[in-house]
Amino acid sequence: MSIDRLRAHWGFTRMPFSKDLAPSMLATTNAHGEAVARISWCVTEDALGVITGEVGAGKTVAARAALAALDGSRHTIIYLGNPAVGTRGLYAAIIAALGGTPRFHKAALIPQTQDALAAERDERGKKIVIVVDEAHLLAADQLEELRLLLNADMDSRSPFACLLVGQPTLRRRIKLGTFAALDQRISLRYAMPGMTTEETGSYLTHHLALAGRSDTLFSNDATDLIHQVSRGLPRAVNNLAVAALIAAYTTGRNIVDESSARAAITEVTAE
Repeated sequence: MSIDRLRAHWGFTRMPFSKDLAPSMLATTNAHGEAVARISWCVTEDALGVITGEVGAGKTVAARAALAALDGSRHTIIYLGNPAVGTRGLYAAIIAALGGTPRFHKAALIPQTQDALAAERDERGKKIVIVVDEAHLLAADQLEELRLLLNADMDSRSPFACLLVGQPTLRRRIKLGTFAALDQRISLRYAMPGMTTEETGSYLTHHLALAGRSDTLFSNDATDLIHQVSRGLPRAVNNLAVAALIAAYTTGRNIVDESSARAAITEVTAE
């Protein structure tokens, strides 16, 4: 089976449920809208925010949408997608993102990072936003270093907005007594829930419309089944929906019915 044949069968102008959508094309759900609004507030206030959710809940997508709306001439966004770099790697990534060459020794890296952040803010007039994705993987010393970086002018202001994005374990870890100082600094917390049944239906309809089909392709039973198994998590919905479209195509159907959805679930969830 080729993608071209699949597209031709369904009359798609593009494959639906892909990740490469512009922020303006994203489906809007209550959770997505809440996350975008809170992230925007966090940036405005130079605050420390924590956005958590299950794998595939749409945390990074919401962060991308919120940051895409920022004025690039007034904001500098530093995105750290891989926390498994140690504390030195954390400082080096920030310096490199600001156009500098990281010094070798960590003792020299710390003041270099502080100076680079101050120059970006005070000399270039930029508001800095540091986003740490997969933040549940941050080591204890990395979390402490981030807290220390947030101290400026005898703790009278924050030198940047910081957003920690991760799985629910992040929220639970920060609540441990060893992170009390960091926990007290957090101004914003949001745990992203899955979509409701109605939102899952609207989500499917939205993505199919982007692909050129505005009619009903998924039966109500198929939609309900996909929602139940995915728990309304967008990435899981994407995977099941594509598998269901393939299952319906291979059996010659012109609609994704319950049997196609069940075949997709068997395929996607098989060990």
